[in-house]
Amino acid sequence: MFSENLVKLRKLKNLTQEDIAAKIGVTRQSVAKWEAGETIPDIDRCKLLAELFEVSLDDLANYEAENNMGLPLPPKGKHLFGMVTVGDKGQIVIPAKARKLFDISAGDQLVVLGDETQGLAILKSDHILSLADAVRNGIPGQN
Repeated sequence: MFSENLVKLRKLKNLTQEDIAAKIGVTRQSVAKWEAGETIPDIDRCKLLAELFEVSLDDLANYEAENNMGLPLPPKGKHLFGMVTVGDKGQIVIPAKARKLFDISAGDQLVVLGDETQGLAILKSDHILSLADAVRNGIPGQN
């Protein structure tokens, strides 16, 4: 996985093995061996690679496109939780990994926002309400 991810990320960023080597302080041969799966860099180099490609260290090492609808590694902080099916009444089930990451529990209220060109966004209501309060409190005469 690591070697495949490294090759895909390098090509996505239009970098050569020499470019990567220069940016993280190794030889081009080292990068070639990592990409061939012959060796794996130490943890410090892995962290530098993750920062260079703006992905998480976990995704750099473990991401499998086949398990994620064939999509490439997402940027750090971005997630693909999978697909959901809309029920007869418009209900969806939020994947467990997303519920855990965003601390969503049964009974929580969510706000659904939409943009006709960007799509939908779902936020916990307490987050959107605190944002609204901050905006309201920042506008003179609206307190």
